Amino acid sequence: MKIGMTLPVMEPNLTRKDLENWTIRIDEGPWSHIALGERILFHNPEFISTLSAVAAWTKRVEIIATISVLTMHNPILSAKQFATIDMISEGRFTLGVGVGGREEDYTAIGSNWSGRRWTILSEKVKTMQSVWSRNYHPNLGPQLFSNSGPQILAGAVGPKAMEMSADFADGLAGFSFNADIEEINDSFSRVKDAFKKNNKSPRLVTSFWFGLGEYGRADIQTHLERYLAWMGHDLAKDLSKTAGFSGNQSNLHEFLQLIKATGATDVILVPTSKNIDQLIAAEEVVSSFS
Repeated sequence: MKIGMTLPVMEPNLTRKDLENWTIRIDEGPWSHIALGERILFHNPEFISTLSAVAAWTKRVEIIATISVLTMHNPILSAKQFATIDMISEGRFTLGVGVGGREEDYTAIGSNWSGRRWTILSEKVKTMQSVWSRNYHPNLGPQLFSNSGPQILAGAVGPKAMEMSADFADGLAGFSFNADIEEINDSFSRVKDAFKKNNKSPRLVTSFWFGLGEYGRADIQTHLERYLAWMGHDLAKDLSKTAGFSGNQSNLHEFLQLIKATGATDVILVPTSKNIDQLIAAEEVVSSFS
């Protein structure tokens, strides 16, 4: 099982130095991949620009987009943007796609909330793949480094979405809200069943929020009360009390072993603080993991 780390892009008051320090340490450390996700009406840095910077700063790790809300965007422009990241990273880029859950993000960029459907997502992915294969237009570049474009992972949750994603994706970009092993195992079982109908063996990726040490739970609560504020303050506060993983390094090691036993191919940790000590503490766990 490969283990990756998400950049703390959803933390406030980030600087170039924060992002660069985290990115370079992840690239030079025991991590297999580096990840970041998309959000519009928030204080995070813009998604495509940040992916491009990460591609330029790194030399080794796989870069995973977790996830692009592709149904908000023009697939031709997106195909060109992601091909550029593939080129800059020399083929180390993997694209997670989904439909998102925030109407405010769609509205902010003039996108149609009614387009938040997996049938439309599937069409847009196939359009991008047509661009990457040069079937859409022979002059629409840049030249990919990889053979056929980035690998696609689906941020699917429900069984219908998983079945539809088996038609265009290579696996699951999963997320466990409560860092719950039964939740992770169940999602993997549903994905394997869906992909079996297409005679495909899916890549099984899960992720979860984490906070390590004495203030781990406090970090998670502060982060999620801000990050989930679009749900309403009271609900965000209640959810933050139990969401994610908090504990010590030994607890994290044990939890990763449980995830490995589910058959996960990859797990991605999502920090709830930009304090690089959290990265270093998790790094120590990953260095000793087998």
